[in-house]
Amino acid sequence: MRLVCVLDTGDLRAAADFWCAALGFEREEAQHGPYLALRDPGGRWPDLLLQQVPEPKAGKNRMHLDMVVHDVEAEIARVRALGARVLRPVFEEDGHLLAVLADPEGNEFCLVERLDGTLGG
Repeated sequence: MRLVCVLDTGDLRAAADFWCAALGFEREEAQHGPYLALRDPGGRWPDLLLQQVPEPKAGKNRMHLDMVVHDVEAEIARVRALGARVLRPVFEEDGHLLAVLADPEGNEFCLVERLDGTLGG
């Protein structure tokens, strides 16, 4: 079995630009119908498959990506420069600093910094 995460988007190219820059992924050269695959060049993480859909995002995501980082404030600045917006500023919860953001289309994701200084496993 192989796990792939799928994210609906109204603009495949713009979403690919954002998520490749945010995650350090590379886009697959070929587009397959309404899909465009983004891959981790190191092969550690599941692919992010972007799916072109006609309707805009509505409501809260039922599933989202968490990006565990060493410095949540620095990462907020980096992804905001890519077009993300902060939905909930940094807060502490259960040994973590967290911030809730949205990509340019409004898809939520979290930035997480573990207070023990590790990235976890």
